[in-house]
Amino acid sequence: MAILQLRSRRKNTGGRYIRPLVKRLSRLGGLPVFTKLGETKSKTLRVIGGNDKDKLLAVNKANLYDPTSKKHQVVAIKNIVENPANRHYVRRNILTKGSIVETEKGRARITSRPGQSAFVNATLLTE
Repeated sequence: MAILQLRSRRKNTGGRYIRPLVKRLSRLGGLPVFTKLGETKSKTLRVIGGNDKDKLLAVNKANLYDPTSKKHQVVAIKNIVENPANRHYVRRNILTKGSIVETEKGRARITSRPGQSAFVNATLLTE
């Protein structure tokens, strides 16, 4: 069954929209990509307009920003410490935006969306 991104058939007042909504290819959605901690692996999809979208399936490095020195560097991700999106994602080693990860330089928060882009940006947390 297709995943569609349609508006609700109900109004805010509880009434129904009369006009039937027709399924269109442009309204087609997709399954979420759960980026795991592991050797870097990505997948390229063709999207509307003939463009490409990169989905990150697994990653073990992050572009780390240090707010004190104001420098960027690529560091290895050791493990996932906490994930506010879902506490079970920590056990499954799933990276999402807002996840706290342990790196070579210390703890960092992921600021990008790994399933939507082909890289992971993180900011070093000051303790």
